[in-house]
Amino acid sequence: MNDHVHNRELERDILNLKNVMERQEGGNHYKGMPIQPIEFCQKNQLNYCESNAIKYICRHRKKNGAEDIRKAIHNLQILLELEYGSDKK
Repeated sequence: MNDHVHNRELERDILNLKNVMERQEGGNHYKGMPIQPIEFCQKNQLNYCESNAIKYICRHRKKNGAEDIRKAIHNLQILLELEYGSDKK
């Protein structure tokens, strides 16, 4: 593959990534956020529980209200158990 073709494919992939971050599947609760939760979590290398907690906190007002807060708390409880054990404070 020559450099011109490779560069064109790279440009296409970059544009596709931008397009992916501009759309949302299943709702609009992340639309309009200056930084989407997934971008923040990826760039800060957060694990599953940390990322889920942030996701639920960010969307609670536009999606599931108190249920999302309970989900965030549950993910933090799981993180607490896995990282620090059940009897550690």
